[in-house]
This record gives sequence, structure tokens and C-alpha cells, in this order.
Amino acid sequence: MYTCRVTDQNFAVFDTAMGACALAWSERGIVGVQLPGKDVAATRSQMLRRFRGACELAPPPSILRVIGDIAAMLHGERRDFADVALDQSVVSEFNRRVYAVVRAIPWGATMSYGEVAERLGNVALAREVGRAMGANPTPIIVPCHRVLAARGKVGGFSAPGGVATKLRLLKLEGTHPCGGPTLFDHLPRMTAPLRRV
Repeated sequence: MYTCRVTDQNFAVFDTAMGACALAWSERGIVGVQLPGKDVAATRSQMLRRFRGACELAPPPSILRVIGDIAAMLHGERRDFADVALDQSVVSEFNRRVYAVVRAIPWGATMSYGEVAERLGNVALAREVGRAMGANPTPIIVPCHRVLAARGKVGGFSAPGGVATKLRLLKLEGTHPCGGPTLFDHLPRMTAPLRRV
């Protein structure tokens, strides 16, 4: 058991078709989304590392709506998070600009790091865009899975599960990098973590 202290950040863990996710919020908006780890305990532990001292609370109605939309999206239902308020008080100005561009990428569409950089006015910033994607505190709401490397290559993904999670999210939206099926299409959905022998 952990002790939470009074802060302006709270979080809730919730179940989805992909596993236990979590969402952290403040009075100003959503501060973090955690994609599933290996189990509920891992997801909770990750949130406690990211938001030290935050309290796990029952979410208010506005947060419950976002949780419901994330769960629906991870079940393959089209959702739009454009109106979700984000608390980006600890996010750099450059990353905020990147996230604003990425939030405008619609369901089922993708952009490359270079295209995002071009929208920011300087195609040479593609590497910095990649770093901003890796630091994205609110995946799904800021759909960093829709940002690919050059020529439709997948690129990286810093959430649990890495590139396999990114491919799964793209597949939910009917999108495949390079326009074809992925290496993972034939694999059954994992219901339990693999164990090392």
C-alpha cells in the first residue's frame, strides 16, 4: 500500500481491451495517460513513479467521460479527443507546438516526423519532433502512434510494448505503415504476459 499526499494531481486505473490503463488529471486538465503494462500492479506502479505523491481517486464525471472514450478507442471505436483539456504546465513550449499538430491528425491517418516538422515551419526539426513524441505524457489524447518515420516506416514508440503497441493502435484505426498488413496481424491477442524460463 502507498500513502498519497494532498497534491493537485490524481489518477485512476481502468480496464480496457488492451489491459489496465491509467489517467492522471489536475484541476486544469489531463496530465498523463499510461498505456497498459503487464498487469494492473505494473500500470499503477508506473503512475506512482510518474506522478509522485498523486492520489488514486474515483474520477469526477468529466474524467470518467475521457476514460470511457479511451476504453472505447482501444476497443476499436472511433473517438475524437480534440476537446479534451490538457494540463501542459510542465511541457516545453516546443513540445506543446508539436502536440498541437499531432492532435489534429485524424483517426486512421498518419504523418511522418518530417511532415510534423514542416507544419512547424522547419523540416530540419524532424529529430526534435521524434524526441517530443518519445516524451509525450498523454498518448491516445495526443495520438503519437499516428506519427511515423520516413517512407511509412513505423519508427519508435516509448509506451509499454514499444513498436508492437504502436502497430496494434494503428491496426485498430485500420492503418498499416507502408499500406500493407503487419508482421503481427496473424498473431492471437495476448491475454497473459510471457514468462521467462
